[in-house]
Amino acid sequence: MKIGMQTWGSHGDIRPFLALAEGLQAAGNDVHLLITCVDSDAYRDIVSAAGVKITLVASPVLTPEQQENIGRTAYAIRNPMTQMKAILRLCLEPVEDAMFDAARRLCAESDVLIGHYFLYPLQTAAESAGRPYVSVLLSHAGVPSDFDHPLTMPGAGKVVHRLLWWLTRTLLNRGLKHYPDRLRAQLGMAPLRDVVTQIWLSQHLTLVAVSPTMCAARPDWPVPVRVCGFLDMPNLAMEGQLSPDLTDFLAAGEAPVYMTFGSWMPRDRMGQAKVVRLLTAAARQAGCRAIIQAPSAAACGFHGDGNILYVATAPHHAVFPRCRAIVHHGGAGTTQSAMRAGTPSVVVANISEQEHWGKELRRLGIGGRPVKRRNVTAAALARRIRDVLAAPAMTARAAQVADAMAAERGVDTAVDLVMRTFAQRQADAAAVR
Repeated sequence: MKIGMQTWGSHGDIRPFLALAEGLQAAGNDVHLLITCVDSDAYRDIVSAAGVKITLVASPVLTPEQQENIGRTAYAIRNPMTQMKAILRLCLEPVEDAMFDAARRLCAESDVLIGHYFLYPLQTAAESAGRPYVSVLLSHAGVPSDFDHPLTMPGAGKVVHRLLWWLTRTLLNRGLKHYPDRLRAQLGMAPLRDVVTQIWLSQHLTLVAVSPTMCAARPDWPVPVRVCGFLDMPNLAMEGQLSPDLTDFLAAGEAPVYMTFGSWMPRDRMGQAKVVRLLTAAARQAGCRAIIQAPSAAACGFHGDGNILYVATAPHHAVFPRCRAIVHHGGAGTTQSAMRAGTPSVVVANISEQEHWGKELRRLGIGGRPVKRRNVTAAALARRIRDVLAAPAMTARAAQVADAMAAERGVDTAVDLVMRTFAQRQADAAAVR
């Protein structure tokens, strides 16, 4: 099949699509992946090992200064819906037209389209072109169910969940529906009824790219919604290698705590220095050795010693299993990488989606109580770190989760689901022609 794919966001939104594209290409398909990276030009020279055609669209979206302003804006907003609207307005709306034009061209050359669940430009273009569309959910928090809701506590019943999902979808439609409706109007299409069931979920196939150890399908999920597992892949060149300094530090003493804010690490000097100061103070107060990931630590005046090492980047696959705990922002990719490594987490969430991942890790017994970036202090973060390090049951549970994930094959499962869903459809169409 000719498969067109499109994603938008930061590294955690792009890496799973690269993994899936490689898998689909290796399975004999002709894959074209469009990437819009919000915060980096790191994908400018990327080459696919399997031969996937990769095209960058309007990347990067933001300058470093804009990234820092948006970061401050986002984690200062307490209302999750207002936060989501602000991120879309600042990070997606400026490149919406370019992405929509690229999506329409992609539809013209493809048999099947696969998109990031937020990508209403691709979903709209696919529907208009009469092409089947697959949505990839990077979090299970977006599938409505009478059995749970991201904001409820354990024990809440179906009536509570149903009411919360009604409210959530009402607010989502009120705040976001005008975006796809504008594009639909350009093509003479009727307005949407519901963002969740018509954009986030696909009537053909929705892949939930979350490990089954964390996400079990709910009894009332639509049939096309399938949990495929974490879409992981071998280390990318841009993710770095184990440097001699990092290798020596790991071997020189007690296993460290790895600390990273991923794409939410400020790029400007002042903002990055503030975060590195927070992480450094927390590590020292917790009394642990630490690896702190910060691209400009030295330029910000921070230099390592026997207890703290600053790195610009590092391969999480290789480092996480050798650490006692991971302090991170709660991104989908970092969260599941920590799970796969068998290492407990402490989540410092910038936005509501990251708070959800922090709560899920705690529910599984492999994460401490999450904190929020907007008001966290070094002392509070140090307490969370000490609590995790002093919990052998959490470490043992993390090892059990890692063992279970070792048997998962997320990309293989996703490829199989796509092929079984559409291969017969393509064969039937070819027979008619």
